[in-house]
Amino acid sequence: MGSFPTPSPSPFPSPSPSPSPEVSLLDSVVGRLRRAGCVFAEDEAALIFSVARDRRDVDGMVRERVRGLPLEQVVGFAEFCGLRVGVSAGVFVPRRRTEFLVRQALGVLPERGVVLDLCCGSGALGLAVAHGGPVCELHAADIDPVAVDCARGNLAGVGGQVYVSDLYDGLPARLRGRVDVLVANAPYVPSAEIGLLPAEAREYEPQAALDGGSDGVEVQRRVAAGARAWLAPGGRLLIETGERQAERTVRAMADGGLAARVEECEELGATVVIGTAAPQEPS
Repeated sequence: MGSFPTPSPSPFPSPSPSPSPEVSLLDSVVGRLRRAGCVFAEDEAALIFSVARDRRDVDGMVRERVRGLPLEQVVGFAEFCGLRVGVSAGVFVPRRRTEFLVRQALGVLPERGVVLDLCCGSGALGLAVAHGGPVCELHAADIDPVAVDCARGNLAGVGGQVYVSDLYDGLPARLRGRVDVLVANAPYVPSAEIGLLPAEAREYEPQAALDGGSDGVEVQRRVAAGARAWLAPGGRLLIETGERQAERTVRAMADGGLAARVEECEELGATVVIGTAAPQEPS
């Protein structure tokens, strides 16, 4: 039933000949999760117990997980780049493969750079970049008000500004021509393949965060087409994409006036296309 954050050590003792009530409850929870199809039931149970306030809380979380909710939405956070990122119900859950996009962004981030996270969801990308690099200004945007509320909570501590915006439409004009690094985990699943995704993604994450249109690159084309106006000279656009979509993503960036290259990480199964705006012409 999907990936999950690395759990904290379970606060419950190991089983003994006369198990304590806590151990009996833990065993019961593991059994319920396993019967629901959770492959890593023991780890999921330990994580639920580590954040639950009482037995009623445990029971409520287990019911939600058995119903199919992503574990990250059940416990309220995801582990991403070593950070705990708050994840509200109905918000896209950051995937581990997207950590490769963060690493690539940090590799091109200038000193005191201006960062924009489009299609930000929970704000995980912007948060990780802010913690890992010398960010001067952090901005993020999403079309979904629920995601924006979640991102505002996650980015408040790093001074991030978050906007309800259909890509660039709702951004402040003062950002034009100033963005050093623009990151976008725009959807790239072809519409016809949405039905093949795990049920917890199909049913509990917003379709707008998953559906990339007929060929998986429709939203990415819009991101690439508008990026040059917002990037600083020499600024970069980084888009996570699928291996099958990478060639189309490169073409979209070229059509948008950016010089593009592809970076891949076999370990995480991740593909990122990086587009660079032309540097400032010497006067």
